[in-house]
Amino acid sequence: MAPIALDQTATNGTSTPNGTAALKAAQANDYGVMEDYEGKYNFAPIEEAQVSRAMIKRYFNTMYERAVSDVVIIGAGSAGLSCAYHLATSRPDLMITILEANVAPGGGAWLGGQLMTPMVIRKPADAFLRKIGVEYEDEGPFVVVKHAALFTSTLLSKVLAQPNVVLMNATAVEDLIIHKDYTGGQRVAGVVTNWTLVALNHDTQSCMDPNTITAPVIITATGHDGPMGAFSAKRLVSAGLLKELGNMRGLDMNRAEPAVVNQTREVTPGLIMAGMELSEHDGSNRMGPTFGAMIGSGVKAATEAIKIFETAKIANGRVVG
Repeated sequence: MAPIALDQTATNGTSTPNGTAALKAAQANDYGVMEDYEGKYNFAPIEEAQVSRAMIKRYFNTMYERAVSDVVIIGAGSAGLSCAYHLATSRPDLMITILEANVAPGGGAWLGGQLMTPMVIRKPADAFLRKIGVEYEDEGPFVVVKHAALFTSTLLSKVLAQPNVVLMNATAVEDLIIHKDYTGGQRVAGVVTNWTLVALNHDTQSCMDPNTITAPVIITATGHDGPMGAFSAKRLVSAGLLKELGNMRGLDMNRAEPAVVNQTREVTPGLIMAGMELSEHDGSNRMGPTFGAMIGSGVKAATEAIKIFETAKIANGRVVG
């Protein structure tokens, strides 16, 4: 295979103007770059500090900027990502910050049920698949995506491509910020954050204080009960904003999915709850390995957030009227 110089093709695969192409070719020659798969492949030179600074500058600039966000979404599973996509594309003016405790976003949506790969989605949630460009087999009342990872990776890439979206993974929410609101009541006004590995080691080290992000709207989709699941629902109980958890009931797909979508709402001022976390909050049934309700609940959560921005008076990242 002949060596390929960096000249006529931009990184997105389209031809560049002659001047830009010439500049790229000149830069490639300056750096000694060579794309040659017969033993002469050569990278541009780099200093280790350049790598560190490239990451640090962007990451901490993002943290600085998003310390006050418009919307914080807790949990980047199927509900949280569906919410983020619908919200980001509907309201490109909003700064949306997604926090995910795991290193890999996607929650339980990388597989179907019992470690099997196909993903079952009941109609009418198949419309969302067409919107994001995921193919499926039509089985009448439901559709099947050949691999759940196809849905999750496609949705994740679509979300991250939105200029108003930031995802901070390996970042845990350790608490909710709760302020008095303009009526004198209690309002969720942000989240308390830490890197997940720090959050998991509070008992092994001395005090490692967290950070904060404030936002007028928090959307929580942390899933059903688990190591970090149903976090916001459980915190509402311990904070005295909810008497007790409803606790998720047994599996009944026909009751569970419409209940999750239709009951997605602002459960306490400033906090919209979506997905399986809502089953723990309300005491509705689980639906098992079918994902239509996660998509529908995410879209519903986004529409509920939009209503708040259309009707509330917001100043300095807080609802003031």
